[in-house]
Order: sequence, then C-alpha cells, then structure tokens
Amino acid sequence: MVKFIIIFNFFIFLLFGKNVLSLDNIYKLEILKSNLSSPWSFTFINNNQILISEKTGKIKLFDIQNNKISAIDHNLNFIRDKNSQGGLLDVYFYNDQIFISYSEKIGNKLFSPSTTSIAKADLDLNFLEFENIFRANPPIRSPYHFGSRIVIHDDYLYASVGERGKGMIAQDAKQHPGSIIRIKLDGTSPKDNPHYVSQETWLPEIYQIGVRNPQGMSISPFDNKIYISNHGAKGGDWFGEVKKGENYGWKILGWGGTNYDNSNIGPKWLPGYTKAIHYWVPSIAVSAITIYDGEEFPEFKGLALITSLKDQSLRSLDFSNLDNVKEDIIFKKEIGRIRDIKIHPVNGKIFFLAQDKLWLFEKK
Repeated sequence: MVKFIIIFNFFIFLLFGKNVLSLDNIYKLEILKSNLSSPWSFTFINNNQILISEKTGKIKLFDIQNNKISAIDHNLNFIRDKNSQGGLLDVYFYNDQIFISYSEKIGNKLFSPSTTSIAKADLDLNFLEFENIFRANPPIRSPYHFGSRIVIHDDYLYASVGERGKGMIAQDAKQHPGSIIRIKLDGTSPKDNPHYVSQETWLPEIYQIGVRNPQGMSISPFDNKIYISNHGAKGGDWFGEVKKGENYGWKILGWGGTNYDNSNIGPKWLPGYTKAIHYWVPSIAVSAITIYDGEEFPEFKGLALITSLKDQSLRSLDFSNLDNVKEDIIFKKEIGRIRDIKIHPVNGKIFFLAQDKLWLFEKK
C-alpha cells in the first residue's frame, strides 16, 4: 500500500496560456477546457478525442491535441429544467456506438413526470440519431436522483437507476427506481438475470435492488467485477460491489446516515443485505469512480479512485483486504466539485470533469 502525501502546496500560474496547478512537486493538474455548461460525463472515442455530455443538453466533441471543441446535434427529449438534477447524463463509447443515460420527460405538460432512460446511436460526428433501449418505470414527478451511470461488460449494459427521492420504492423490484439494471445492447433482458432464475417477481431488467442514487460505476480490470458508489442521505455514502440478485437495503438501512431533518432512517447494515466495502459518515457526496490500471501512476495500480462533489476531493481506496480497507486523500478542495473521472486508454493519465472544466492529471 502506497501512503500518499496529502499536504499539498498549490501554485497557480500561467504556462503557455493554460492554467496549471502544481502539487507538491509530484503531480500537476492542467485545465484543458473551460466554460463547459454543467458537464456531467465524458468518454474517449479514440486516443485523442473525447465526447462530453452537458447536463444542459449539448454533446460536445473535444480534441485533446488541438484543443478544438464543437457541438454534435442529437434528437434526445431530455429535461431542460435548470432546477432538476436531470438532463443529459452519462455517455459511454463502445464498438462504434454511443450509449447515453438521460432524464426523459414523459408527456408534454408543464409538470409531466420524468424517468431515467438509456439510448444508443451509431457514432456520427455530424448528428447522433438516438433510439431508446431502456426506460425506467414508472415515470415520477420528481427532479431528484436519476442515478444514471453506465458500464458495458461482456456485451451487457449495466446502469444505475436512482430512487427519485422516493425511499422505499427501492425495495419494490416491480419498479425500476432504486436498482441496478442489466440489459443486452438491444435493450432486451438476459435470460440469466434474477427474474428468470431466482427472483421471478422482479422486473426482467433488474439485477440488484436497494440503492439510493449511485453516480459512480466501474469495471475492475483486476477481478472483472463491477463496483459502484452511492449517495447516502445526510451521511451514509458508500463504495461497494454490484451483486446479482442482492439488496443494498435502502430505505430499511440508513448506511450510517440520517434524514436531512436529522431523524433516524435505520441501522447501518443488517444480515441479509449487501454490505458495502466502505462507508462515509458524514457524507462526501461521492460521485464518479474508477479502478486504476495505467502506466502514469504505478502507485495507484489496483486502487479505487473516488471523486466527490461536496468534499471536492480525489481519494484512493485500497480494498485488497476487505477487513482493512485503507483510504487516502490525494487532493481536496482545489478544482471544485468533481463529476467524472476517466483514464486515458494508452498512457494512463487521468482526466476529470470538475465545475465547468476538463482537467488533465499527470506526473510532473
């Protein structure tokens, strides 16, 4: 386990027209692009180009070599309310196709309900013609908790569906909110999902239940498992493994947190429910995660890198021994609320979306 230096002296200076943060003569953070509009996610489509989703509705193509950025038109019917947590959310490139999660408005009335939806399109840098492959049911009148992280593993798509602020709906597997889903890339349900083998009352797409608002998901290249991060209420954020047919317990369990009025929710954990690998009380507003494997940072190899919104930090978790999980803060409150993290597919450098900026994290 590498013990990271967590006392940083940051110096902001102008270098060739780009803002750079120097981190204690070890690392540096460089702004690649500013003035993005509520960026939520990004994905590499090759070694030099990135697609960025903006919650406010645009999909942008950014070239990290020439610093050029352009918008790509699309046909998604997304929520445009600035007071909603919805909009365009996770974006994921796979086999020349773009998969995107978004908050879809159902109906044309002012207060029509909305839902977490997933669509796909062939990669076309002029226009992305999306078709829906999943829509969470039921639609709900709520601006909260869409979840929406996506990974594709062995040609199956896994996605988090938030419980829309409705608490115990996460225990009702006849409804999608508060679950992890697993579908084929055409939107149909795999015949080895829980509905078909052990949980016949569950909806066919549901793989696991009892989550609140997971906004981080990553495949480990080391054990081939899928890991998620989940927002608790007032405390009770966690990092854990996606497990078929299991139940993380929301809102029977409170994961160590309370309601926002400080009233009790329930115990941190009980036998019969999935136990998270690591909890945060008080909440750090855990967001995107990745399991690091790359050349640039050998000291991070095999560690979970955890980003956060409220805490504005990058943390590492060594969870190789589940009885002794070790956490370190790499940096904190230096680049704002961190929404997404990705590793460059070749050189292992780390990229972040934080506030309205795209950042590059590398060795000095």
